[in-house]
Amino acid sequence: MTLNSEEVLDIIHRMDRLIPDAKSELDYDDPFHMLVAVMLSAQSTDKQVNKIAPALFEAFPDPESMSQVKAQEVEPYIKTLGLYRNKAKYIVSAAKDIVDKFDGKIPDNRKDLMSLSGVGRKTANVVLSVVFDTPAIAVDTHVERVCKRLNIVPEDATPVQVEKILMEKLPEKYWSHAHQLLVLFGRYYCTARSKKCYEYLEDV
Repeated sequence: MTLNSEEVLDIIHRMDRLIPDAKSELDYDDPFHMLVAVMLSAQSTDKQVNKIAPALFEAFPDPESMSQVKAQEVEPYIKTLGLYRNKAKYIVSAAKDIVDKFDGKIPDNRKDLMSLSGVGRKTANVVLSVVFDTPAIAVDTHVERVCKRLNIVPEDATPVQVEKILMEKLPEKYWSHAHQLLVLFGRYYCTARSKKCYEYLEDV
């Protein structure tokens, strides 16, 4: 049996005491920068993305400037990141989509965000939650691992099922903050190598 709604909410409250002021560790100045940063963070750490972001956004500060270059011109700025060639293609293509379809503005709904090149459900949910303050739960490897180890979801749950179960078990007002807490708890406490998970929450 997985945890019920009351037990899941208790876990989130414990995480909140353990990790006060939990928020995204990606640096960003505007919605476009956040969207690109999230796209770049796949298979890379937030610290790695933050390190290369200033030079990247100085060269290409907005969708218009990014849309007018070839992916190869972006590659040198992000070559320290995993999968950098694919990422360069996607962010240039997404910038073109933003300019052509959305008048240069970042969409504020999941359907339109997911219509952008290289933007999946997880990226869309992060942007909705962090940039637009829209209740959403983005499920990455940290969130999935923590939810399975703490018995919040079944062991065989897919990322989409994890998202659905969390949304069912938590009041909507907690969704976005719970996402940040689960990410940071998985990143710094309940890591892939850690044998401990719930132990960190017992005395908080």
